[in-house]
Amino acid sequence: MEIVEKRRAGRRTGHQRLIDDLGRRIVSGAFPAGVPLPVEDLLAAELGVSRGALREAVKALAAKGMLVIRPRTGTRVLPSDEWNHLDRDLLAWQQESDPRQLLRETGELRRIVEPEAARLAAKHRGNGHLPALNAALAAMEEAEARGDRAAYVEADTVFHRTLLAAGGNRLLGSLGRAIDVALRHHFAISTQTPGAATSSLPGHRAVLDAVTAGRGADAAAAVTRLITAAEQELAASPGFPAP
Repeated sequence: MEIVEKRRAGRRTGHQRLIDDLGRRIVSGAFPAGVPLPVEDLLAAELGVSRGALREAVKALAAKGMLVIRPRTGTRVLPSDEWNHLDRDLLAWQQESDPRQLLRETGELRRIVEPEAARLAAKHRGNGHLPALNAALAAMEEAEARGDRAAYVEADTVFHRTLLAAGGNRLLGSLGRAIDVALRHHFAISTQTPGAATSSLPGHRAVLDAVTAGRGADAAAAVTRLITAAEQELAASPGFPAP
C-alpha cells in the first residue's frame, strides 16, 4: 500500500509540474490569447509527456478559465480577464510573471475587503476565532523577537486569513484561503523594509483589541492603518520588484 501511495504521489507531482509549465507559459504570454496551442502531438513531444498527460493538464487549465477546448478550432488561450485570478496556482504564476501588478492588486483588494471584515469580526467575536487571532499575534511577536522573518510572514498571513474568516461570512473565509499566496507574497516583500515587522505589531494588537471588545469602527480603522503602513513599507522595501 505504501508503494502504491508513493507512486500516486509521484504521478500527482508530475501532473502538477506539467500544469505549472503550461500555466507559466500562458501567463507570460508565450501562448498569446486567442491563438491556438501547438498541435497536441508536437506540444506533447516538446514537453516530453504523453498525449493523455497533456490532455489532463489542458483540462485543468480550462477549469481555471485560461483555455477553451473546441474540437474544430483547437485549444485556445482565453483573454486574461476570463481567468480565475483567485486560483492559487494562477496567483503563484502571476507572482513570478508580474509581481508588481500582483502586489498592487493585493493591496487594492485588502483596502476593499479587510476593513469590513474586521468590522464583522468585532460584531461576531464570539464565533471561536479569537483564540486563533491571539495565537497568530503571539507567533508574530515571538518570530519578531528572534528575528525569524519567514516565521513572522507565516504568522502574519494566518492572522489576516483568520480575520477574514472571523466575521462568520463564508465567502470572506473562502477568499482568505484563496488569496493566501498573494498575502504571503505581499508580507514577504513588505517585511524586508528595516523595522517593518517591529512597527506593525502594535497595529495588529490594536486590531485584535478592537475585535475582542466588539468595537467594529475601531477595528476597521486599525486595519486601514495597517494596510497604509504596508503600502509604505512595500515602496521602501529592497525586495520590491523592479519594473
